[in-house]
Amino acid sequence: MTRLPLLAVDGLRVTLATPRGPVQALRGVSFAIDRGQTLGLIGESGCGKSLTALALMGLLPEGAQVTGSLRLNGRELLDQPEADWCCLRGNRLAMVFQEPMTALNPLHPIGAQIAEPLRLHQGLDARAARSQALRLLERVQLPQAASRLDAYPHQLSGGQRQRVVIAIALACGPDLLIADEPTTALDVTIQREVLDLINELVAEDGMGLLLISHDLGVMAETVQRMLVMYGGTVVESGPTDALFARGAHPYTRGLFAARPRLGWRAEASAAGRRGHRLLTIPGRVPELADLPSGCGFADRCPLAIADCCRSAPPAVELAPGHAARCIRLADADGSDGSDGSV
Repeated sequence: MTRLPLLAVDGLRVTLATPRGPVQALRGVSFAIDRGQTLGLIGESGCGKSLTALALMGLLPEGAQVTGSLRLNGRELLDQPEADWCCLRGNRLAMVFQEPMTALNPLHPIGAQIAEPLRLHQGLDARAARSQALRLLERVQLPQAASRLDAYPHQLSGGQRQRVVIAIALACGPDLLIADEPTTALDVTIQREVLDLINELVAEDGMGLLLISHDLGVMAETVQRMLVMYGGTVVESGPTDALFARGAHPYTRGLFAARPRLGWRAEASAAGRRGHRLLTIPGRVPELADLPSGCGFADRCPLAIADCCRSAPPAVELAPGHAARCIRLADADGSDGSDGSV
């Protein structure tokens, strides 16, 4: 019998109400995450990454229309009532939000905030929940955990607050952890510690991890597979090593070519030499209401032809588990100088 994935997203579409009328914010997003698997989601701001995470948590804006399928352990989630979502959030589904200072309640001690999901979902009394909150703070390696239980968020550093947010997310041992830019505004040393901690906890508990980040270096070191999003669509997906070595979609190639690379061979690319500008993708991500009916990247793509704007391109399998949506893949030969190195 075929084993079901932990999370299966199939043809997820989200329509939002805007001053310019209804717009499709997610356009047929599909992917799966197995238990213990780490999946990365990359793309510029406005491409649909955070909205995908909110859809998985049942936290879309009021009035959003959702179609498609979203299954957790084989159970369809999209048609369930809000009361059932409340039983899942913080229990089987957990999220580490982008900014810990806004994710934490400034009016309550951190110990009480960690204890809350334990009392709601596991029925622990106040004493047992506080004891478990301390164990969670120790597990996420918060210094002087016992003396910090009654501290307020403003009394902690950014890295310490992020550890508290992770402790809250892990309190009930979720099946799926979603981390939306979990290292934003952290210095490099703390960033590495937080990412190592998340990976360690995922390996220990066998959770699935969806990591959202703009940082390609973080993705290279953290996730097994990657999704590249643009215009509310997954334009390329595959194993992390394959995307770094053989990224095929023009947008993927543009992202990889635009990143700074230490130790980059000067003879490999003029853009890698000291004093030269980094390569950039021309233009900017369009408003949702302005996306073309065909490939969303067509207006910025140097390879675009008239057919690119007429209909959404199908996914083309390049290798087992590696696919891209582009009708010009044969012409995207990597002339931008990107070789996939980090």
